[in-house]
Amino acid sequence: MRRRVVITGYGLITPIGLNGDVFWQSLMEGRSGAGPITRFDPAGYSTTIAAQIDDFVPENYMDKKEAKRMDRFSQMGLAAAKQALEHAGLELTGGLSERAGVMVGTGSGGLQMIQQEHQRILSSGPGKLSPYLAPAMLANMACGEIAIATGAKGPSAAVITACATGSSCIGEAMRTIQHGAADIMLAGGTEAPITPLGLAAFSKIRALSRRNDEPAKASRPFDRGRDGFVAGEGAGVVVLEELEHARKRNAPILAELIGYGTTTDAYHITSPTPDGTGAVNAMKLALQDARLSPTDIDYINAHGTGTTLNDWMETLAVKRVFGDDATRIPISSIKSMTGHLLGAAGAVEMISSVMTLLHGWIPPTINLEEPDEGADLDYVPNHPRRRDCRFVMSNSFGFGGHNVSLIVKKWEE
Repeated sequence: MRRRVVITGYGLITPIGLNGDVFWQSLMEGRSGAGPITRFDPAGYSTTIAAQIDDFVPENYMDKKEAKRMDRFSQMGLAAAKQALEHAGLELTGGLSERAGVMVGTGSGGLQMIQQEHQRILSSGPGKLSPYLAPAMLANMACGEIAIATGAKGPSAAVITACATGSSCIGEAMRTIQHGAADIMLAGGTEAPITPLGLAAFSKIRALSRRNDEPAKASRPFDRGRDGFVAGEGAGVVVLEELEHARKRNAPILAELIGYGTTTDAYHITSPTPDGTGAVNAMKLALQDARLSPTDIDYINAHGTGTTLNDWMETLAVKRVFGDDATRIPISSIKSMTGHLLGAAGAVEMISSVMTLLHGWIPPTINLEEPDEGADLDYVPNHPRRRDCRFVMSNSFGFGGHNVSLIVKKWEE
């Protein structure tokens, strides 16, 4: 029999809250984290808005010397991991550290330090390059920094699947515990893409919204007026534990992770398959893994980016998987509030899904004023909805054709 995996803690650094309580309140209020970019001058860019985090202070979670050697994505990832351990009431000391691992990934890696140090070479020559750049820019470094800071000596990896990264890391961490390689896993994603280079790259492929005069209304999943996603930054980390291990220490069990499905489109580097087959199969595999039927799902936390291709494909895929039940099941996108956190999105959305189970409320899809043609599902427009849920599915789809679906269950003894 597979070992059961439960969620006992979470940590969040997001544009709408730097901890779980503020984050949840923001979701319930339908508050957008988008605004004008102030970190650098975006003049000349077609997009000048983002969901940036202005009040994150790395030194609240680490000393100044540690913070200096890290890129922003690692700083936020470490902060979320420390929050998650505190929430779970865990310290990875003694023999516990040998059975604890880390799977925290990122989509882009150390963009901020790469760009900063490249400019230093151009202005002052290679001799002035920071010695921290070589490790800090690596995509696995948030994972490594978390392990160093917490003492986690078990399996570690940064599973990178672009916008599905956070979900992939959680799913693979779940498997690690199920198969007996660890008893505790810190899992999730972190991303810091709001740099001149990051903004220019996504703008160039016309992936970003250009609603610069109304940033709070720019992220519009499933709405006819959508014109791209709003780039965001942040981190989300969950503590996964083997059930009996959590019980023995009287841990606060928040939910049970029961399903994981992952597929690849093998179609295009940025566009999903037109018929949604990859997403369909990921959802079906997650249901099969969870030993559920489509009728069991009470709510779907959508990938819902606000791009034309993704929203249309996800709606079609949900219809193909859930059939006549598709219009019965509420589905909403919190990216309408957080922006698209890229590699961190799936982890933050899993935490939102856990909160839905705990509080009995479904967060809304804000800015949904006129559903697009064919967007005829129940997208929970603009206002949260009271609903007690037992099973929640969370979907993530990434550039490169990566599809991940996770299913979390309300905790029941």
